Amino acid sequence: MTSTYPDTYYQPRALEKHADSILALASVFWSISYYSSPFAFFYLYRKGYLSLSKVVPFSHYAGTLLLLLAGVACLRGIGRWTNPQYRQFITILEATHRNQSAENKRQLANYNFDFKSWPVDFHWKEPSSRKESGGGPSCQGVALLRPEPLHRGTADTLLNRVKKLPCQITSYLVAHTLGRRMLYPGSVYLLQKALMPVLLQGQARLVEECNGRRAKLLACDGNEIDTMFVDRRETSEPQGQKLVICCEGNAGFYEVGCISTPLEAGYSVLGWNHPGFAGSTGVPFPQNEANAMDVVVQFAIYRLGFQPQDIIIYAWSIGGFTGGLVTRTVRQHLNLNNAEQLCRYQGPVLLIRRTKDEIITTTVPEDIMSNRGNDLLLKLLQYRYPCVMAEEGLQVVRQWLEASSQLEEASIFSRWEVEEDWCLSVLRSYQAERGPDFPWSVGEDMNADGRQQLALFLAQKHLHNFEATHCTPLPAQNFQMPWHL
Repeated sequence: MTSTYPDTYYQPRALEKHADSILALASVFWSISYYSSPFAFFYLYRKGYLSLSKVVPFSHYAGTLLLLLAGVACLRGIGRWTNPQYRQFITILEATHRNQSAENKRQLANYNFDFKSWPVDFHWKEPSSRKESGGGPSCQGVALLRPEPLHRGTADTLLNRVKKLPCQITSYLVAHTLGRRMLYPGSVYLLQKALMPVLLQGQARLVEECNGRRAKLLACDGNEIDTMFVDRRETSEPQGQKLVICCEGNAGFYEVGCISTPLEAGYSVLGWNHPGFAGSTGVPFPQNEANAMDVVVQFAIYRLGFQPQDIIIYAWSIGGFTGGLVTRTVRQHLNLNNAEQLCRYQGPVLLIRRTKDEIITTTVPEDIMSNRGNDLLLKLLQYRYPCVMAEEGLQVVRQWLEASSQLEEASIFSRWEVEEDWCLSVLRSYQAERGPDFPWSVGEDMNADGRQQLALFLAQKHLHNFEATHCTPLPAQNFQMPWHL
């Protein structure tokens, strides 16, 4: 436990300090042992050390070590209890659990401690949110990622299920051990331990310099989500009335992540950590991610008071998705299906393609056509404007995506004589007659030249290039609102 402010920095007594160092070292050794246990068991088995005669003495040593660590924990407790600063902190924490008044929360925010002890600030079943949203998700999770039911005649036979069982078991084991940690390295305890000083500094900066407010949200699956809210609504900048919800990458934390870009641009910002990252509990599987995002949005609307039209989702990266995982494992257990989820969204979208991205390219960063952001754009446009993105439109958009500079992009627009005013008039006329819901049938009675013009116009409005690598923060001047009619 530390205090947020330097002038009241918590100073542990000698007994607590040394005991805490021993327990921290034991925790690191346990994590190393946990991750290396498969190799250790294999080695011990090959050497014949797993016989009963050798396991029993080892269990005695392990039991003695556990008793010693329990004694060290008791000594740490005694050291804390004899420290007036710690007793003051405990008094404030207990008072906040009993009564979450604004004054108690303000005093508690002065301390940085194990987030498990932080009181829950928002529950997914809060009456105000459930009543207005028509019930919300069940305890099993939001419906967004539930698998579609099988149609009649598509069910597997018993023999096929038995044949698939070994692969399914292997996929499950890979996904829940190595796979999850490869997909979300930020959930690895050792990495979090190494980054902890940096995370604490970033958190203190958000609280002290930006008047950030930390909150714990309880999702419908029982996971506790660590969030930080910076309110800019009382400033003179109009963008402060908009809330940007920041979704970090697979090794990112709100303390040091993409939250800095909208903050510099003057927006109100809500950052949150994935399940299993820093103060958030659980593991970052797709369903848990959806549940966490659901409670974050509910919190923004019903507790912070932002209207849905004033909320912007800013997401960085899609993670190292194919890093060594077999196709079956990814599809069954770690499928984030970004394009499918994006197509279900009816609002405005802006994709930022990093032209030197070394993570989500399938060949080399210089090969811009191997950037997976291209596929995301094409699938979005094909869903929203299927007639425009027929063969001619798809071909010309692919040519535009191959452009590696603004000069080449302008050359393609000039070659196809794209008239922006005409494109806007066509789209606005269709929207006025048919409504805003996608997909649109605009372009079905249009010639090839017209569809190509519309396709290029829409591609440029939905994707902007940013000449940078994967982990380069987006400058505030590049943080723009998505285009809409």
